[in-house]
Amino acid sequence: MARELTLDETFERLEEAIGSLEQEDISLEESFKLYKEGMKLVKSCNDKIDKVEKEVLKLNGNDETEELD
Repeated sequence: MARELTLDETFERLEEAIGSLEQEDISLEESFKLYKEGMKLVKSCNDKIDKVEKEVLKLNGNDETEELD
């Protein structure tokens, strides 16, 4: 089983996928594959950010949503 990517690694892989999608000679099949991977990476980033935000709110002892700077 592969280890889970860190948030930084996920962003880096997403940037690589975007760079590949911007190439002029990419095939439709490859662009679709990269798009699907990118969408999974975006979801992973959102999940990781949500998890951290919930942990911060828990540490603050505050169940209310507050803007994090």
